[in-house]
Amino acid sequence: MRAGLVVGAESPGAPGPETLLLRSGRVSGEQWADVVRESGGERWPATGLIARGHTGAAQLRVVCVMALYDAAFAIVAGRVHGCERVAEAEPFATVAVGETCVRLLQDATRRLAALATLPYPLRPDHERPVPVPGVDHGPLSPLQRALLDQADGRSTARDLAFRTGRGVYTVTVEMARMLADGLLECPEAPVPHPGPPRPPDGQGVRQRKPEPAAPRAAAPPGSAVPPAVPDELPRRRPGASGIAEALAPERTGASWKGFFRLRNGAPK
Repeated sequence: MRAGLVVGAESPGAPGPETLLLRSGRVSGEQWADVVRESGGERWPATGLIARGHTGAAQLRVVCVMALYDAAFAIVAGRVHGCERVAEAEPFATVAVGETCVRLLQDATRRLAALATLPYPLRPDHERPVPVPGVDHGPLSPLQRALLDQADGRSTARDLAFRTGRGVYTVTVEMARMLADGLLECPEAPVPHPGPPRPPDGQGVRQRKPEPAAPRAAAPPGSAVPPAVPDELPRRRPGASGIAEALAPERTGASWKGFFRLRNGAPK
């Protein structure tokens, strides 16, 4: 932040400006390496890229703004486990005019809401689609072709955004549309173990018929007779635990239960 405005954001959930430039082919790896070498190892050699004609100043500004909004979206779409202030930390690629926190949050929320309205909403770091075999793809856009080539069932939308040099939000939306068009599919989740077989409906568990007990010898006069062991557990009788008032039928009229139902919404 600078003067109350956000001028840069970095997140492992979204590609940064360097990745957007290199992986998309806007700047080649050789060109980038030469400029970095001439600048003495500068992490964001914007001046050298412009001076050599590899890119323009306007394009760099657009890439930085895209990375800023994409990182904010990735942070909101994921989970933040902690936050701390880092001394002398400065993003390596900042925007000239910062954005307010409210505007960044509103844009990220709008993108999340747009994803939720799609027939197959994806999460940037969860689902791992694969191409549908034997489907006539027809005409595809360059991004769709790249996603079909890279989707392997192990890569999320976030992973493919880094590989293709596109924004994570753009890739997530495109993959959701390709799922709706039948170009991609998500492998089924592992089915949990069903456990022991359950009896058919309407039938109980068949128990083994107990064997007849051997006749007991008559107890000698004056001795105590031990109680007989029951064959099944006795049914619990209401009030047997001593809390009879908690098991009493609910009184008619207003009660504290009805009060909380009214406060929490419609009765369930």
